[in-house]
Amino acid sequence: MTILDDLTVTQLAPDLRRATAELRRLKEEVSRGPDPAATRRQHEKNKLTAHERLGLLFDEGTFTEIEPLRRHRASGFGLEDRKPHGDGVVIGWGLVHGRTVFAYAHDFRVFAGALGEAHAEKVHKVMDLAADAGAPLVSLNDGAGARIQEGVTALAGYGGIFRRNVASSGVIPQISVMLGPCAGGAAYSPALTDYVFMVRDTAQMFITGPDVVQAVTGEKITHNGLGGADVHATTSGVCHFAYDDETDCLEDVRFLIALLPSHNREMPPTVPCDDPADRRTDRLVDLVPADPGRSYDIRAVIEEIVDDGETFEVHEAWAPNIVCTLARLDGRTVGIVANQPAALAGVLDIHASEKAARFVSTCDSFNIPLVTLVDVPGFLPGVDQEHNGIIRHGAKLLHAYCNATVPRISLVLRKAYGGAYIVMDSRSIGADLAFAWPTNEIAVMGAEGAANVIFRREIAASDHPEALRAQRVDEYKTELMHPYFAAERGLVDDVIDPADTRSVLIRALAMLRTKRAEVPARKHGNVPT
Repeated sequence: MTILDDLTVTQLAPDLRRATAELRRLKEEVSRGPDPAATRRQHEKNKLTAHERLGLLFDEGTFTEIEPLRRHRASGFGLEDRKPHGDGVVIGWGLVHGRTVFAYAHDFRVFAGALGEAHAEKVHKVMDLAADAGAPLVSLNDGAGARIQEGVTALAGYGGIFRRNVASSGVIPQISVMLGPCAGGAAYSPALTDYVFMVRDTAQMFITGPDVVQAVTGEKITHNGLGGADVHATTSGVCHFAYDDETDCLEDVRFLIALLPSHNREMPPTVPCDDPADRRTDRLVDLVPADPGRSYDIRAVIEEIVDDGETFEVHEAWAPNIVCTLARLDGRTVGIVANQPAALAGVLDIHASEKAARFVSTCDSFNIPLVTLVDVPGFLPGVDQEHNGIIRHGAKLLHAYCNATVPRISLVLRKAYGGAYIVMDSRSIGADLAFAWPTNEIAVMGAEGAANVIFRREIAASDHPEALRAQRVDEYKTELMHPYFAAERGLVDDVIDPADTRSVLIRALAMLRTKRAEVPARKHGNVPT
C-alpha cells in the first residue's frame, strides 16, 4: 500500500493547491529579481531587466522560460550563502512574428550577470535546443564576465559557448545584442555570431578594460571610448548596428529575424508585396549622373529599386565606401552589395573588402540571393593599404563571391575598372547573370590612365602632347570602353534601360529560384586571413 492510498482526494487537493500557489509565488519572485533595489539600480542606468527585454523581443505572451529554478553548486568565497534561483541568466523560447526563436538573457541583478558553472550549463542547454530545433538564437548580453569565485569552471563554461557558436555558424542565425558590459573572453562569443547589436552609453565590449590599458600602455581612456557602441560601429567593425535605446534596438532585432530563414535548409520568409514587380524606375536616370567622376548616394538608387524603398543596412557606419544591405524584391529577401561613390569615390579598400566579404558569406549561408551594384574605380592605392594587406583582404571578397552558391546577379551602373571589376561579382568569377546600364565603362583602367600608359612615348615625343593625349583617350574610349564592348563579348548578358532595373532583377531572381550548385567534396575552403 502506498502513501497515496491512505489519502483521499479531499485531503490531497488542498496540499496540491498550496504547492501550486507556492510555485507561482516563487516564479514571480525569480522574475522580479532578488532585491527591488537591484531592479531600481538597473532602471536608473536606463537598462531594462532580463524579463523586460525578453518581453520586447518576443511576440506578446509567447516566451516560455526553462530552468528558472536552477541554482549554482559552488561553495566558498561567500557563495554558499548566496544561491539565487536562475543563477543570473534567463533562457527559453518564444515566437517572433509567429516563428520560433530561442534566447538567453543575462540578469545583471544577480552576480552582475557573471557566468558560473550553472549559468553556463543553462546557456549550453538553450544553444543546443536552438541547434536541434533549427531556429534562430538571440543572446541579450549584460554581464560582468566570468564569475571569479568559481575559477576555472567558469572559464570552461565559456569554452562550451564558443564551441557551440562555431558549430551553429552558418546553420542557424545567431544574433548578439549588447545591452551592458562584455569584457575579456566573454567578448568572443558575440564576435563569433552573425550579427552584433549595441546600445550606446550602456554597452561596451573589450578584451582588456581601461584600467589595464592605462597600466600597460599609459593610455587613459573611458569605457565607451575604448569599447562603446560607436567605436565598434565606426572604427573596429565589431558592431553591425548601434542604437540610442533598448526598445528601438530590440525592435530592429525582430525585423532582422523577419528577413532571415530559421536555418540554412530553408529559404527566407516571403511576405505579401503591394509594390508592383514591373514598376518602372525612371527616377534612376536623375539619381545617377552620367559623368563617371561625379558623386551620388547609392542608397537612393537601392531604395528606388527595392520593395517600398525599405532597406536594412548592415555596418552602415563602418567602411562607408561600400553599402551592404538586406531588402526585399517582390516580397523576397535579397542581399545587396553596392559601391558608394559618395565615400572615397566608391573604391575598394581593406575595410570595404572585409565588410562585403562577410556580408556575402552570411547571405550565402542563409540562402539569400545576392545583387551587386557596381560603380568602382578600382582598389585604393597607397603604402598603408599595401603594407596592411590589401591583397590579402581583397582576396577575402573574391573568395566569398567565388564560394557563394546562391543566385548572383551583378549590374554595372557606370565605371568598373581593373581588378575591382572582377572582384565585384563579374561573370568571370561566377555571377549567374550580368547586366549593365548604357552608361557603363568596363575596362582595365580609365581611358586617361590607359592612354598615358599605351601611348606614353608617342605623347612625350609629340609637338602637341595635350592634343595627342586627348585624341588617344577618345580612341581608347571608342574602341575598348563603349557601353556594348563587354556585351559583344558575352561578359554582360544585356545592356538594360535603367527604368527597367527593378523588373529585370525580379524576373532574373524568379528564374534563378530553383538554382542548384554542385560544390567540391571538402571539409571547408581555406579563407584568406
